[in-house]
Amino acid sequence: MALDAIDRRILKALQVAGRMSNADLSEKVNLSPSACHRRVQRLEVDKYINGYVALLNARKMMVSTTVFVEITLQGQADEVLEAFEKAVARIPDVLECHLMAGSADYLLKVVAENTEDFARIHRQHLARLPGVSQMQSSFALRTVFKTTALPV
Repeated sequence: MALDAIDRRILKALQVAGRMSNADLSEKVNLSPSACHRRVQRLEVDKYINGYVALLNARKMMVSTTVFVEITLQGQADEVLEAFEKAVARIPDVLECHLMAGSADYLLKVVAENTEDFARIHRQHLARLPGVSQMQSSFALRTVFKTTALPV
């Protein structure tokens, strides 16, 4: 299904305020409530919308330290990559894991309460990941810009 201008307006509005009522959304995108509801349902069925989430305040949740961890593995065999990916997916403090092209094999986004908490995460989880030959951690000093909204 190709997206038209109305679909794009719906997606843009929902990325900003996912709990918006259908009535408010239909008004915002200039569409009748029933037509708007049908479009949102179609966007969900067609997987343009994967789900709805609450974005939590990292400071209130006591995980305001963000660390980016570059990981190089000992090899690129499928079983090495698979073992690493299964293990890293079980670490609750890892928010993102990306297979990379470049100097590192993986880039992780990790959240922690502070540097001591990251040391615990490193000791208990990251240092035990299978197949790792090298690891480099970079602490974010300040978040300049952050969004979950994709360009529509």
